[in-house]
Amino acid sequence: MSDEIGLRERKKRQTRQLISDVASGLFVQRGFDNVTVAEVAEAANVSTKTVFNYFQRKEDLFFDRFPQAIDLITRAVRERPVEEEPLAALRRLALELLKERHPLGGVGEGYQFFWQVVLDSPPLQARAREFVEELEGLIGALFAEATGAAPDDPWSRLSAALVVAAYRTAYVVGARRILAGERADDVLDDHIVLLNRSFDSLERALAP
Repeated sequence: MSDEIGLRERKKRQTRQLISDVASGLFVQRGFDNVTVAEVAEAANVSTKTVFNYFQRKEDLFFDRFPQAIDLITRAVRERPVEEEPLAALRRLALELLKERHPLGGVGEGYQFFWQVVLDSPPLQARAREFVEELEGLIGALFAEATGAAPDDPWSRLSAALVVAAYRTAYVVGARRILAGERADDVLDDHIVLLNRSFDSLERALAP
């Protein structure tokens, strides 16, 4: 039975990835706003209903790694070593993603095509802003949980907003350089320095 469940889960992940890959290819070629969900479904050889079984909205077809980001952040804080502070756990995660050249790290060859699609689409920009708010809520709740504070603790929420703002700023700086034509390898070292300086400042600002 467990093997059957495992096989079904693998098939689901494969189907989700296929739909997302097909959608991203179409969005890069034609622009997000010029492609319908029905066209994505047809190109992926699935029904429109199947697409919405995996993705609640069209924007999530493109931002398909948002759930992974939430999972990685949650695990980094909750599963950190006892002696490690939540902020240090987030720094470690950010640097590990860069070291692995993970798409969520924000620096990599070819990323300019992804960002250009976002820049050309107001709905995608709106969804990105919405996700920033979701991240603030998530990190605020994780900080509160780690310190034993109430879920709506204002200091935890303020701390989370500062963390998200710092990471977003570093991400945007790197993205703009790559969009301007710089090689990812040339941007990476500066990006790491900026991230570390940002987290150093956050640690001083948020110290008890």
